[in-house]
Amino acid sequence: MKNNNRLKTLAIIGGIWLALIMFNSISSNAVMETIPYSEFLKLAKEGKVSELAVTDNTIQGKMFTDDTTSDQGQPFQTVRVDANISDILEQNGIEYAGKIQSTFLPTLLSWVVPVLLFVGIWFFIMKRFQRQQGGFMTLGKNKAKIYMDDDVQVRFEDAAGVDEAKEELVEVIDFLKEPERFTRIGGQIPRGILLVGPPGTGKTLLAKAVAGESKVPFFSLSGSEFVEMFVGLGAARVRDLFKQAKDNAPCIIFIDELDALGKARGYGTVGGHDEREQTLNQLLVELDGFDPNMGVILMAATNRPEILDPALLRPGRFDRQILVDRPDKVGRADILSVHLKNVIAAQNLDVDTLAGMTSGMVGADLANLVNEAALLSVRSNKSEVGMNEFEDAIERVVAGLEKKNRLINPKEKEIVAYHELGHAVVAMSLPETDPVQKISIIPRGIAALGYTMQVPTEDRFLMRRTELSNRIATLLGGRAAEEIFFDDISTGAHNDLSRATDIARSMVKEYGMSRKLGQVYFAHDNPNPFMAQNSSSSGNYSETTANLIDQEIRRIIDEQYERVIDILRSKRNIIHRAAKNLLEKEILEGEELKALFDAVSQQSASKADDGILDDRRPLAA
Repeated sequence: MKNNNRLKTLAIIGGIWLALIMFNSISSNAVMETIPYSEFLKLAKEGKVSELAVTDNTIQGKMFTDDTTSDQGQPFQTVRVDANISDILEQNGIEYAGKIQSTFLPTLLSWVVPVLLFVGIWFFIMKRFQRQQGGFMTLGKNKAKIYMDDDVQVRFEDAAGVDEAKEELVEVIDFLKEPERFTRIGGQIPRGILLVGPPGTGKTLLAKAVAGESKVPFFSLSGSEFVEMFVGLGAARVRDLFKQAKDNAPCIIFIDELDALGKARGYGTVGGHDEREQTLNQLLVELDGFDPNMGVILMAATNRPEILDPALLRPGRFDRQILVDRPDKVGRADILSVHLKNVIAAQNLDVDTLAGMTSGMVGADLANLVNEAALLSVRSNKSEVGMNEFEDAIERVVAGLEKKNRLINPKEKEIVAYHELGHAVVAMSLPETDPVQKISIIPRGIAALGYTMQVPTEDRFLMRRTELSNRIATLLGGRAAEEIFFDDISTGAHNDLSRATDIARSMVKEYGMSRKLGQVYFAHDNPNPFMAQNSSSSGNYSETTANLIDQEIRRIIDEQYERVIDILRSKRNIIHRAAKNLLEKEILEGEELKALFDAVSQQSASKADDGILDDRRPLAA
């Protein structure tokens, strides 16, 4: 800091000095008049010059002409030509004196100006380099953001929906506050704590909350900040990080996105001794070298624990892994309550209902949802955020922004209406499917010309074969409706086909739900993720098995499609009536949707009683 201040002071002084020199030069040139040498000789012969200063090249003095208004004369200068000018001056009785021209200033400027220019260019280049690389003197320094105990304002109450993870971190806080409680009986706190979970679940927030509750310094940096283009810099930064942490103990070191640094050595690389591996080796050495009782806790977060080096996960390094999973309904309600404190919410806002409508969302998604609802409320000039804004925000997050200006022709609009009703009617006809909340043919997002919104009523952690089959059937309902009512198919079902195929593939390869292939797991394309292998390998099964897998996936899709065709043909009249209403209103919800559901349920019940068709029969996969 002191060196920077000195450089700034020198730069200011140098700038003032140069400005004064330029000012004097300009002012002197502005006052002094330059005249031809012939005119000077004429004035000298007439005795109208005085106070002459003669140098080898110039003559300066004062002249008295008819235009001169001052008694002191007008300063002038001219370029000397005649070397025998002294005779003329003596004949006319003009006093003069010789002057040795000083070359100090020009010589000084000729040296100083290039030096200053060079220093300025060097200073500019170094500044740019420091912004990118941290400067030559700080290449081996860590780039951690240091938050002192008073800087971290996050507490456990701010990290909602992760109660189980918070319970496991409580003892870390107790150790940082009262380490003698553990050391007195010989206990040791884990050296490293790894937070594992999907993106957006609050891993970084939890780490900050631990620091905030413990009131200790918090070193935060990303795993990618250790890896540099220069060999050895990453290892140097690891050493500097742990040294600085020991000097500020007790404290917490938090490395976000640990997989960027801790990827398994040799995985995905040709050589085995690159810069990243050297950095990882230094991290392992530091983990083995420091005493956990000194009060330095290493925390890290990743959403890809499967690619981490096994040496990182052994006892004595990252001893404890804490799962920060997607929140359940209660957790989502708690998270929404935290974020709703920052907005003006309506009094009748039902947080539990919102939590049920946001199944699968993580903390980051819910924070974005609350913000979107607030923006929609402002756009509508409302003073508070209500349930309608949240429902619109959920639609916007799930399906995208409405494209009200996108005009589609009547024929395409009709196809979209029957397509979406195909999804809805199949979902209403099958058991244990998510209830249909809304049907819309208003274009949304990038490519969606319509959508059918299904909102789960509860969190599901297990899916049975029948439920997965019903999901495939629901996805195929749009394509089947196009074929039945238009005797043709369109490109609108490409996303439905992709999702249905993925479910069928998972049923065969991962869940063992194919009787022909049996209870075998086929999803391991790379049996050992810690060994570098060709990613293009087809898997650890034969080509014959691969053909059987393809046949089973196709069989599941085809059987579900035939099932859907039967369901929709039996409900042609209901779909026709619903399509007429949907084309008029563009949205079906509330009472219209309930009437459609009742009609579908009554027809399904009557046909089941007559033994004509049971649309709710489970598929034998």
